[in-house]
Amino acid sequence: MDGFEIREARFGHFLLSNASLETLASGFRWIEGLVWMGDAGCLLFQDLPSDRTLRWTEGQGVSVYRSPSGYANGQTRDRQGRLISCSHRERCLFRTELDGAVTRLIDRHDGRRLNSPNDVAVKSDGSIWFTDPLYGIQTDYEGGRQTSEQPPALYRFDPGTGNIRIAAGDFDGPSNLTFGGALKNRLFIGGSNTLYSIFLNRRGIAWP
Repeated sequence: MDGFEIREARFGHFLLSNASLETLASGFRWIEGLVWMGDAGCLLFQDLPSDRTLRWTEGQGVSVYRSPSGYANGQTRDRQGRLISCSHRERCLFRTELDGAVTRLIDRHDGRRLNSPNDVAVKSDGSIWFTDPLYGIQTDYEGGRQTSEQPPALYRFDPGTGNIRIAAGDFDGPSNLTFGGALKNRLFIGGSNTLYSIFLNRRGIAWP
């Protein structure tokens, strides 16, 4: 197709013949965490180094949704439509309630602070899975230099019980993640120029 460079032919059929690229906005330092808020008719995203969450609305353009954002990175919505966000500066996951209030969900594992939660996904059972690399506390550009208290890991967090556990810990730098597969029982994790894939059983336990 004209205007597109297709790296993997298997994905070519996802493009419509009349599809075109359109620049919605520009002038940002580094964009992360795009989430479409269909009920609000807007797109939320992070301008991470600028420490702000922005909102794009058709016909109105870009406005500030939250500033400072805590150097927020990845974000998603839970089963109730609430926004779940990762914060580098605060080294935590936080939730924006439907009334706009902010709730800190988790910032420690086994008594030690998390590193810099990077990306997050919510499974169909309501459990929250997130990656916790060192990136956000290694430089001042992504939230400020801080001391790591534990190795990078992939976590599963149950917001109902408050239980948090390591789902996998053999990563150098786990980053992006998403659920996939026909039964949504496969979790894809990107990190250190490598794509990982793990299966989950009915209890949400990772298989190698």
